[in-house]
Amino acid sequence: MSDLKTDICVIGAGAAGLSVAAGAVQMGARVVLIEAGEMGGDCLNTGCVPSKALLAAGHKAHHTAQAAFGVAGHDPAPDFAAAKDHLRAVFDRIAPIDSQERFEGLGVTVIRARARFVAPDMLEAGGQRITARRFVIATGSQPFVPDIPGLSTVAYHTNETIFDLRDRPEHLIIIGGGPIGLEMAQAHRRLGSAVTVIEGARALGRDDPEAVALVLAQLRAEGITIIEDAAVTSVAGQDGAMTVQTAAGASITGTHLLVAVGRRPVFDDLGLDQAAVAHSPKGISVDAGLRTSNPRIYAIGDVTGGAQFTHVAGYQAGLILRPMLFGLRARARTDHIPRATYTDPELAQVGLTEAEARKAHGARLSVVRADFAHNDRAIATGQAHGFAKVMVVRGRPVGATIIGPQAGELIQIWALAMASRLKMSAIAGMIAPYPTLGEINKRVAGAYFAPRLFESRWVKRVVRIVQRLR
Repeated sequence: MSDLKTDICVIGAGAAGLSVAAGAVQMGARVVLIEAGEMGGDCLNTGCVPSKALLAAGHKAHHTAQAAFGVAGHDPAPDFAAAKDHLRAVFDRIAPIDSQERFEGLGVTVIRARARFVAPDMLEAGGQRITARRFVIATGSQPFVPDIPGLSTVAYHTNETIFDLRDRPEHLIIIGGGPIGLEMAQAHRRLGSAVTVIEGARALGRDDPEAVALVLAQLRAEGITIIEDAAVTSVAGQDGAMTVQTAAGASITGTHLLVAVGRRPVFDDLGLDQAAVAHSPKGISVDAGLRTSNPRIYAIGDVTGGAQFTHVAGYQAGLILRPMLFGLRARARTDHIPRATYTDPELAQVGLTEAEARKAHGARLSVVRADFAHNDRAIATGQAHGFAKVMVVRGRPVGATIIGPQAGELIQIWALAMASRLKMSAIAGMIAPYPTLGEINKRVAGAYFAPRLFESRWVKRVVRIVQRLR
């Protein structure tokens, strides 16, 4: 076994690890990157990229079938295998950015093997003992599979296998009504499958109930069966014919089963005890600077058990480069992190929901909103459904919810406002091109000031005085 010394050793070549490796090596650090699986991690291979590509195929099929604006719709006859070819084409275009060849070209030493700590300052991988000034654990997460009687005896799918299907499921049963479950439900329904979603609590339970209701109404209108407050008690059957039982006595039979009830951090066999790194089943413990109990080791991304988003992984990667490369202090924030569910309509959130804001701020809170029904671009394009809602305390947004067309794009201005601690006046003063969906953000900001301008006796008194004097 040979010895290798480096400045930074990164474990995991997903979004978090790749961002650290690329940033550090281009700023002059020696970097070793270790990955036992596929380069690019979950997001590229089995998560964000294939799911959004499949949603795009379903979106195309759905809107081809709709009659609108004097144009007749027609049966698109979705070709499920061709849709999967689209996923492969998207992957082939993006994969080179995350490839081993690219990172070796940047100067990173890439080792394709499993890593295991053997001491607080050393790990082994690929027949080498690696010591580093700093280690970064970025091993991500994997689907959580609940202990449901009978589940281990049937051929169920998770996000790691569902995209490999070439034949369209006749009836897809999905256990889990979170973002992954509902996105896959709509994509498969629009591509011709019957779909039933079973959720043990409330679908999209983290999000604003008013916004969630619009999502669920659309999915149900498209023929998706969504069963809430239904704990699954058992699964039985075989590939092509399986049955899911719920605590309420319901029996749902379908051809395929997707389990989408969450994810768990991956750090099995990493030797964390030998590295003196504190952890629990929920994830690796880190401080505000994302440093573990071993000051030589950082942990970022899904493995910490926090928000499981690619953009969070990228944010945390950039954050820890400051102390590792420049000795500067860094402290992670979570209040400005946006999230989006890419159903149609899209649902996006940053900061606190209305319920969370009312609990945190009480009478100090103002809630303002604008509806897409009054947005000229949304009206012109037949998308005038949904709203933008912003929670405001002392003139600054503390949260924003958008449900409607391109919500994931529109939420970004509120993420900027919260990251930069801007006031509502900054958004109200923005000039948006007309007609655009983005005008809804300016309108909702204006709604915050409208009562102060149009309902104030003092404003009206000043105006009358000025008019007499001029």
